[in-house]
Amino acid sequence: MNAKQIKQYLVKNYGECKQNENIFAIALNKTAKKFELNAKELFHMIVENKPINAFTHSYGFHTRFGREIINYFNDYYINKYYNSYNY
Repeated sequence: MNAKQIKQYLVKNYGECKQNENIFAIALNKTAKKFELNAKELFHMIVENKPINAFTHSYGFHTRFGREIINYFNDYYINKYYNSYNY
């Protein structure tokens, strides 16, 4: 997914995009590639907590693998986001 698609979806469904959509797209695609996942399915897992066919949920909770994916995405997004500012 690209930044434009992410922003359009978030604005359409949630009224606004609070994230930096460019960094979100980079983190999303990097995570999808690392874990060999579909980027669109991963997007819905991260934004809406929808299970994907990679054993990410069990009884409505994240599995260890699901948490690993989300943590990888979060770490990458946060590091890129804060490194984009010149402190």
